[in-house]
Amino acid sequence: MEPSRPSSDLSHYLGAFRRHWWIALVATGAGLGGGAVLTQAMPKVYESSASVLVESVGQDTNAEGGRTKGTVNLDTEAQLVGSGAVAVKAATLLRSDVSPIELAKSVSVQVPANTTVLVITFKADDPREAQAGSHAFAEAYLRNREETARAQLDKRIRSLNLKVRQLTTVLTGINAKLAVAAKGSSTESNLQSLRNNSQNQLNSLTGRLNELTTTMVGGGSIISDSRLPEEPTSPNAWLNIGTGGMLGLLLGLGLAYLRERFDRRLVTPNDVRDRGRVAVLAALDERSTPHFDDVLQPYGPGGRVFNRLRNEVLAALRDDDRIIVVTGTSRGSASTLVAANLAAALARTGSDVVLIGAHLPDSVIDAAPLARMFGVSAMPGLSDLLAGRVSLTRALQRTPRIPSLRVVTTGGAATAAGLMQSQRLKDTLQTLRQQGGYVVIEAPSTSSSADAQSLASLADAAILAVELRRSRRPALVDATEQLQRVGTRLLGAVVLPRLAEMRPADPIVPAITLPAPIEDDADADGAAAGEGPTQQLSFAGRQRPGGQDGGDATAVIDLTSAGTADGDDK
Repeated sequence: MEPSRPSSDLSHYLGAFRRHWWIALVATGAGLGGGAVLTQAMPKVYESSASVLVESVGQDTNAEGGRTKGTVNLDTEAQLVGSGAVAVKAATLLRSDVSPIELAKSVSVQVPANTTVLVITFKADDPREAQAGSHAFAEAYLRNREETARAQLDKRIRSLNLKVRQLTTVLTGINAKLAVAAKGSSTESNLQSLRNNSQNQLNSLTGRLNELTTTMVGGGSIISDSRLPEEPTSPNAWLNIGTGGMLGLLLGLGLAYLRERFDRRLVTPNDVRDRGRVAVLAALDERSTPHFDDVLQPYGPGGRVFNRLRNEVLAALRDDDRIIVVTGTSRGSASTLVAANLAAALARTGSDVVLIGAHLPDSVIDAAPLARMFGVSAMPGLSDLLAGRVSLTRALQRTPRIPSLRVVTTGGAATAAGLMQSQRLKDTLQTLRQQGGYVVIEAPSTSSSADAQSLASLADAAILAVELRRSRRPALVDATEQLQRVGTRLLGAVVLPRLAEMRPADPIVPAITLPAPIEDDADADGAAAGEGPTQQLSFAGRQRPGGQDGGDATAVIDLTSAGTADGDDK
């Protein structure tokens, strides 16, 4: 089982996404909308670039091991573009009121590989300002570079002029000494040698001075001037919207997981199996779910589901198992619908089946559901039987459409409190067990009372009716634990979609003519002796909108006034 856990976890996450897809969709839409709003709210930024070819001048040097090769260190030049001196010149060219420091923050420089080119880019909220700023910084950089080179050149010229003047003075002094020196003396010879050396130095300095004074200073040139940008580079609408959508999707998935994690409702049959650890015997959908006022046809979609359920139940029962209790995990009619249709499916095989309605109604609206579904009298029922007012034979009513099925309705619920734990109920179930057929008990939900647990203790097997989106995982776990504590074997669960509530305005009186009560031996004797007359009580009612004709009908109930020897039939 361990190797299959990753796929099971993946299917769980996928199932959570399928159940809460709308959360991810809303979050993704919100993210897309947020990205669009952010794009509209962000200021537009335009960029314009100018390319400057940097030429080497006399003072240029490149650091040893520098990233850029050649005479000029372009990394240093790139830093100079954003320097304060260049920014001041750019501000003067732009005639801008913005401080040079703020202007320098808007400029950036790139150095293309294997070139002596600087790409100067300027950002502004107006395309014309971006174009003008890029050109101004390129021009200011070139001017600053030229001025720096010119200043260095002038400094060297001044230094050479000073040396020339010094050598000229020295040479004048030597010539004056030569004029008074004796001819052929060693002093004349030394003075001649000094004059020659001084003259050579002077000639060299003069030559270098002439070269420097004729040097043309040029630090570079603009090879590609800035252009007027047509579209803003920021904000990027597609990037913002895509990023917002992705963040929204991730947020939606996280919210869907949290909702799945903390949502205790059972939403799908997989939740019953995976989260409740209960086997799913059958799962009905909206098309196959039975109504409140009828039993599913055997060859319809829902009927086929209950036919398969019958086969699985019969295969799971042991030879001596006869009593099956059907209880719900939440208040409502889920157990009633499952029990009634399961009993009908069992009876259609020819087996004798008794359906006992032990689910006492929560209100008058829910009264006598089995009587309406099978067309039998609402009274007498189980409560009357357990109270001792009628016998088992009188409480059993054979259904008109399924002869093998007999029904014991709930009867008068007002006097049934505490009777589910009585010895009379145990004796009744034991009597029905000895008859050899199957007994299906429609029990109340495990969350509404302890009657379901009491009834389960008297049964051989149990089935849970789980109403999706109304039942919760703790209730399902509690139901299984209740059945385990009384030792009843849980066959599995029948899953139904959430059932529509019955409206108080819907009349619930029987809408068919009820058959005459089945006579047992005592009743037959009493009738033969003429101990009491038979009365018929007729009352009219309107069927629910889901019925066959939806019109008015008259129901006739036979009430026998004669009593038996033990006083059961009063």
